[in-house]
Amino acid sequence: MPRPLRVAIVGAGPAGIYAADALLKSDVAADPGVSVDLFERMPAPFGLIRYGVAPDHPRIKGIVTALHQVLDKPQVRLFGNVNYGTDVHLDDLRAFYDAVIFSTGAMADRELRIPGVDLDGSYGAADFASWYDGHPDVPRTWPLHAEKVAVLGVGNVALDISRILAKTADELLPTEIPPNVYEGLKANRAKEIHVFGRRGPAQAKFSPMELRELDHSPSIEVIVNPEDIDYDEGSIAERRGNKQTDMVAKTLENWAIRDVGDRPHRIHLHFFESPVEILGEDGKVVGLRTERTELDGTGNVKGTGTYTDWEVDAVYRAVGYLSDKLPKLPWDLESGTVPDEGGRVIEEGGDHLQSVYVTGWIRRGPVGLIGHTKGDANETVANLLDDFAHERLHTPVSPGPEAVDAFLAERGVRFTTWEGWYKLDAAERALGEPQGRERVKIVEREDMLRESGA
Repeated sequence: MPRPLRVAIVGAGPAGIYAADALLKSDVAADPGVSVDLFERMPAPFGLIRYGVAPDHPRIKGIVTALHQVLDKPQVRLFGNVNYGTDVHLDDLRAFYDAVIFSTGAMADRELRIPGVDLDGSYGAADFASWYDGHPDVPRTWPLHAEKVAVLGVGNVALDISRILAKTADELLPTEIPPNVYEGLKANRAKEIHVFGRRGPAQAKFSPMELRELDHSPSIEVIVNPEDIDYDEGSIAERRGNKQTDMVAKTLENWAIRDVGDRPHRIHLHFFESPVEILGEDGKVVGLRTERTELDGTGNVKGTGTYTDWEVDAVYRAVGYLSDKLPKLPWDLESGTVPDEGGRVIEEGGDHLQSVYVTGWIRRGPVGLIGHTKGDANETVANLLDDFAHERLHTPVSPGPEAVDAFLAERGVRFTTWEGWYKLDAAERALGEPQGRERVKIVEREDMLRESGA
């Protein structure tokens, strides 16, 4: 009797779980069967949903319900707290599996090359998100002494950063934020947030729902300068061809013409301002210099030579995420991705690295919403299954599931399981119950491991 197809997936965020789901829904899952093991460096699954999405986004976190259904399947196992590159290597995985899919996502900040970026008070958005999301591997405190803050970027991450900085700690208390984050936010002095984009309203990367949410807080006044509402032929074409772009532009237009209210915290959305330098004194941020830009007819912009200095005490760079380089895999340094064709990893000479695949942000860069990774996973899995059907996969020497457990035990790797997640989940819910909250996130890695029964 033929054994099931054995696949390892490195990264148990949405991209990896969608890949597992695609495998389980394939014809191969019925005959000869599919067996999937997910390896995750964090003690808990769900990746960016747990450690990258702002805590006041319950609708996005609702995706976890669908991901749960995949991980509940008997053909799927979770190995948490296992770090690729130290605890387990590519050659190890190839010994146990017919194929390996990497879906490790992106958690670092993309570099912004302007003077002053290393000043005290210049922060990466990803680092701040890791703090307020209770990531176990970052400091437990965050300096929130700035009253005037600049946020660079006009994507959803910039909105998240701005919203968390502008809301009160008590507004965020009903969410799953851990106690150290609540205490940190209580000391937050931010009153004025300035969000800067170098292009216009039609080029903003906000999703309409995220943008509108910015205005729902009783403590946040959103302000748009009417002079920043401008479109050229390229912008008009973009609005006509993209419903979401048009909705974002209409929201910004409405905000630009309304009277400014008296809510205590203000978020200013600035367009056509390109950051050129973070200004400092005595090693600390004291301002931001921008160059005014103008549309060139195509939807792109050019500099006007007019500069403005904005008095701010901190700058948050929300200019994109960057993936970490994966050992033993080819790497495109500029895009921060693994070179591929249809999800097949491509080596420098142009050949497919046998039985090795990528999906999600490690494949195409940190673009799109969480749901966009589903189509990506389907394409990668389709090509993996095509290689399986045409006998292009390599043959592992120890394909039995028990060999993986034995290997990790021999290495002394303390790993968590899917059953362990249920225990951790119950512990976090129990912490929240006395306060009427759905859960309180456990932060310390050792505490997560203990509650998971590892």
